[in-house]
Amino acid sequence: MTQTLQLDGATRVLAIVGDPIAQVKSPAGVSAALQQQGRNAILVPSHVSPANLDAYVKGISLAGNLDGIIVTVPHKFAMFAQCSSSSDRARRLGAVNVMRRNADGSWHGDMCDGAGYVAAMRAAGCQPEGKRALLVGAGGAGSAIALALLENGVSELAIHDADTSRRDQLITRLDASFPGQLRMGSNDPSGFAIAINASPTGMQASDPLPIDAGKLDGTMFVGDVITAPAVTPLIESARALGCQTVVGGDMFAAVRELMLDFLLAQGPLAR
Repeated sequence: MTQTLQLDGATRVLAIVGDPIAQVKSPAGVSAALQQQGRNAILVPSHVSPANLDAYVKGISLAGNLDGIIVTVPHKFAMFAQCSSSSDRARRLGAVNVMRRNADGSWHGDMCDGAGYVAAMRAAGCQPEGKRALLVGAGGAGSAIALALLENGVSELAIHDADTSRRDQLITRLDASFPGQLRMGSNDPSGFAIAINASPTGMQASDPLPIDAGKLDGTMFVGDVITAPAVTPLIESARALGCQTVVGGDMFAAVRELMLDFLLAQGPLAR
């Protein structure tokens, strides 16, 4: 039986903001999870362009019943600047994917993508310790996954991004804490035990494969962060070879739990 969500004048509101936003699957699931935990709260999508993001945050923050914001592509770096306080991992990356209200009405941010992705990998049978990993995509999710992979013991991390400046900035940022473990990568997964696409490439049917599937072999673990389509052509190619895989939906299920923990730990929704 489908659960009927409570929605009335006392409902607390969270927003998920992105550009585009139609692909996100979280509003129903997060809303249901909040209400199952006894909170009269819902999550609603907001389609906001980068040019309008500052004005959007200023305007929506005036709503006294707005308790949290979930952040998706491409706003994870820009929204960090909207936070007056943040977790250590968010500060290290300069990016957030979830924000909750401080007592004074300002925002406190965290970045759960990396921890959630590694949790999904472990659940699928991949233990990253001591393995060489290739990561394609140095954006918000990619940055968080890079940090989490290093914190979880990969022996080497190669990062590839079409935006070489963004790639280089991420490598420099992380090399300060993990010297000698990072290098520039390419779309060639040869020699890696783990290959992950953390870029948007694969969302459109016309997109090329973000990782050269011709260089995959069945011993590799292959992941993708994309949630629509649920199974990308990269994952289809990997599964055909017998690779263990994680899809974007697996990642989001793990990330959702971490975001809910964050939102319910302190702030208005904790009460």
